[in-house]
Amino acid sequence: MPAQRPRSRPRPPAPTTGRIPVRDVRPVVDRGRRPAKAVTGETFQVTATVFREGHDAVAANVVLRAPDGTPGPFTPMRELAPGTDRWAADVTPNAPGAWTFAVEAWSDPVSTWRHTARIKIPAGLDTGLVLEEGALLHERAAAQDGRTKASRTVLTAAAAALRDPSRTPAARLAAALAPEVDAALATRPLRELVTVSEELPLLVERERALYGSWYEFFPRSEGAVVEPGRPPVSGTFAAAAERLPAIAAMGFDVVYLPPVHPIGTTHRKGPDNSLTPGPHDVGVPWAIGSPEGGHDAIHPDLGTLDDFDAFVARARELGLEIALDFALQCSPDHPWVEKHPEWFHHRPDGSIAYAENPPKKYQDIYPIAFDRDLPGLVAETVRVLRHWMDHGVRIFRVDNPHTKPVVFWERVIAEINGGDPDVIFLAEAFTRPAMMHTLAQIGFQQSYTYFTWRNTKEELTGYLAELSGEAASYMRPNLFVNTPDILHAFLQHGGRPAFELRAVLAATLAPTWGVYSGYELCENTAVRPGSEEYLHSEKYELRPRDWESAEREGRTIAPLITRLNEIRRRSPALHTLRGLHFHHADQDAVLVYSRRRGANTVLVVVNLDPHHTQEATVSLDLPRLGLAWHDTVPVHDELSGETYLWGRTNYVRLTPGRAPAHVFTVGDRPHS
Repeated sequence: MPAQRPRSRPRPPAPTTGRIPVRDVRPVVDRGRRPAKAVTGETFQVTATVFREGHDAVAANVVLRAPDGTPGPFTPMRELAPGTDRWAADVTPNAPGAWTFAVEAWSDPVSTWRHTARIKIPAGLDTGLVLEEGALLHERAAAQDGRTKASRTVLTAAAAALRDPSRTPAARLAAALAPEVDAALATRPLRELVTVSEELPLLVERERALYGSWYEFFPRSEGAVVEPGRPPVSGTFAAAAERLPAIAAMGFDVVYLPPVHPIGTTHRKGPDNSLTPGPHDVGVPWAIGSPEGGHDAIHPDLGTLDDFDAFVARARELGLEIALDFALQCSPDHPWVEKHPEWFHHRPDGSIAYAENPPKKYQDIYPIAFDRDLPGLVAETVRVLRHWMDHGVRIFRVDNPHTKPVVFWERVIAEINGGDPDVIFLAEAFTRPAMMHTLAQIGFQQSYTYFTWRNTKEELTGYLAELSGEAASYMRPNLFVNTPDILHAFLQHGGRPAFELRAVLAATLAPTWGVYSGYELCENTAVRPGSEEYLHSEKYELRPRDWESAEREGRTIAPLITRLNEIRRRSPALHTLRGLHFHHADQDAVLVYSRRRGANTVLVVVNLDPHHTQEATVSLDLPRLGLAWHDTVPVHDELSGETYLWGRTNYVRLTPGRAPAHVFTVGDRPHS
């Protein structure tokens, strides 16, 4: 038999480690294929694992590179815990755009020498040699390019002191360990064997992408006339504009409008989702499209496009941005149904199936079929969005994005943000975690969350720890306390105290929160037991509210909402998502958490029980507040105006309806 040829062995992979290993750099999204996110002025932490062979010292720093390619300041990293090899540094991008960041690791000969000298000089071992090695290192450091004259003088003097025979060895070493030498080396350390990680992408966006207070209302209900025996009269943009000053006075930043387009009549829904509408029923705004137009048209009952422009202009005068609902679906009467039949799935009998989200059925809505003409749908969606952008809308709340292909949204958002990076998209996706996280990664600036269904201490701590942890690198939560679709049982049965405590939680647990109109009136009647739908839901009928009577009779929690938004605006710590820390309370119904940003620290204590007074002992992790374990510090309750002196353990008593929570600003002068 002929000799068999040996099998060829696969080539080993090319070395990628570098002289000094730099591993597991974070934040990283989708293994670096997509950018981590921040907003202008937001501080976030970069971490990496850095180590080397042997016992020589290593160090690391972060290089933050601006969109124009300019490297940022030298940001030294610190080892998070001795012996862990995990290093970290806080960085702050100061402008929007496409940034990058990388970690530089390097051998630190000066630190290595210092460690050796501190051992050998006191022991009298190799004294002369060790001191001369130190002098040479300091001379090398002094000769580095870019070093200031003052820094060079300090390092040269240190080298001379190390060689000064008139001093004792201990005094010569002490001269090289002086604070001014430390400062000179910190600004420009002596680095050897520098190894740079791969550059990772960082997308920096405007602050509203992270921080803001949203208020949702239906323009057609403002100024509407609903009288028994008479056809209802819709509100208009002009009437809705009269509501804007009150919304601004409550401290909101964004006014979110459900769809304002013409509504179809085919299979129109009646009150409370009935299938037998009357001749004057107004229909569901999400059943978009009629002979009057589709996604780029205004419902005639609301006014004209000029009236919409006036509404947007009035909001802008009051410091409010308009967010517009974008629901990519159609009523059977939408112009697309006839003009673009390829955009819909036709059954064998030629009919189009209506939308379903079991157990919910939407007989008045046709879903879009994307795979027959994805490029055409992308182009039309971009056209519609730019139409509203031209009329002053820079924020879109996207309805049910999880029922459309992810790649569709990726293309649409890239197309819009490529030319208009200030436009913000909020994903209304109450769905599986994988889809919610992926939508955030591919471009959505904000996301709805499961907050509405998280009510216990265990649920809130677990979920908010997730949102403010690694997910904060790409997913920004918007904590809506209610929506037209969601009236949680906690609100149905908890009464006004439940509305108060949930407002405190949403306003202080995340930098963006939102309310749907009527929340301030504590509207909590469900259509039936076990349902999360409102009775007389505003989705199906006009619902004018008597705001003046509610205020006069004290039937509103608007003063609390106003105060919460005031606290948020004055507290930089509440503008951040990262850095949330939960403290211990010995009662399950009492939740305690804090946030810090610079000199501002906010500490919140909430009674999660809307029915009973709760007493608890709160145990604070004082170092997380920037304090020592033995410190006491004044804490000022921004809700009640009272000030207390708190330390490591503290007593609280919180009564529903009277004091649902403490929102403390922690004083900056501890008493030791």
